[in-house]
Amino acid sequence: MGGFLILILIFGAIWLLFVLPARRRRTSHSAMQDTIAAGDDVITAGGIHGTVREIVDDLVHVEIAPGVVVQVDRRAIAAVAREVEVEVEAEPEPEPDPEPEPEPEETIRGTTEEPG
Repeated sequence: MGGFLILILIFGAIWLLFVLPARRRRTSHSAMQDTIAAGDDVITAGGIHGTVREIVDDLVHVEIAPGVVVQVDRRAIAAVAREVEVEVEAEPEPEPDPEPEPEPEETIRGTTEEPG
């Protein structure tokens, strides 16, 4: 009986860790595909970026270049492109150069002549 309980707990943990998150991702992705509208910037599953021009049933007309419109299946839309705000850190001001140390004054030393 104890072994059976352990198996149930293991299957429950696997379900919580793998199945539930995958189901949530799938439903949110499906909802995103259902809410696509004309004018949205999208990215297809093949990596092509474009702008939605028209939606007819399950076909989405995507303009990928000026005057170039392709038809893709609604399920081929991988993501709706969004502007990403990039926060740029201000560069720290450079520290001022330290004042150069004054050169030591030359000392006058008497010269001694060696007898020779």
